[in-house]
Amino acid sequence: MTVAKDTSTSPAPSGKRAERSRQAIVAAARELFIHAGFDTGMDAIAAAAGVSKVTVYNHFAGKQELFTEVVGQAMDEAHASMAEVRAHLAGATDTREALTRTARALVVAATDPSRLALRNLVTGELGRFPELGQAYQQRGPARSAAALGELFGDLCERGQLAISDIEVAVIQFFGLTIYPHLIAGSFGAALPAGLADRLIAEGVETFLSRYGRDQPGAGARAADPAGARDQG
Repeated sequence: MTVAKDTSTSPAPSGKRAERSRQAIVAAARELFIHAGFDTGMDAIAAAAGVSKVTVYNHFAGKQELFTEVVGQAMDEAHASMAEVRAHLAGATDTREALTRTARALVVAATDPSRLALRNLVTGELGRFPELGQAYQQRGPARSAAALGELFGDLCERGQLAISDIEVAVIQFFGLTIYPHLIAGSFGAALPAGLADRLIAEGVETFLSRYGRDQPGAGARAADPAGARDQG
């Protein structure tokens, strides 16, 4: 691992130009980490960003700090999409549609190729740098779980769901919708689009069968012979 430069007495660069340099460094590092792994050198990152190595160290004490920022920004992007979905669903009356839209947003975020690659990279480096996993968990899955828990809480308050243990329900919803993608992605594979759609549809139905209350469309699948054959 690259030895960190001592920047304890140097203030972090500030201003618009400094922020542009910082973002250029993060973008370059993200691409190089994804394609070349964590052993990518800081010289290569500086060259790809179009800045000097000194500039890189002015912004980041070392490669581990830079990698943590790369992962953090990638997770921020995923969290922003989840926040948009929740805002859109505020006041939603169709619980099935609300959960389906949420599941689709989660799957899109989870299957983004660059985020999957970073996740696998973090997993591969846990033995050397366990703190990378902690940073990933805090900036990514933990925030998504909290946002989903808030959505479930909103739906419970409106009488659309009946959940006694939000934490367990969140894990169950993840398991029904996105965990299959994460497992496939850890081996460099991707689920077919048709299977992904069926996982969402069936996952939402399974979730509603446990936690749902009367809602628009409730019982529609039970009356659908095709749906009954699929489940048989």
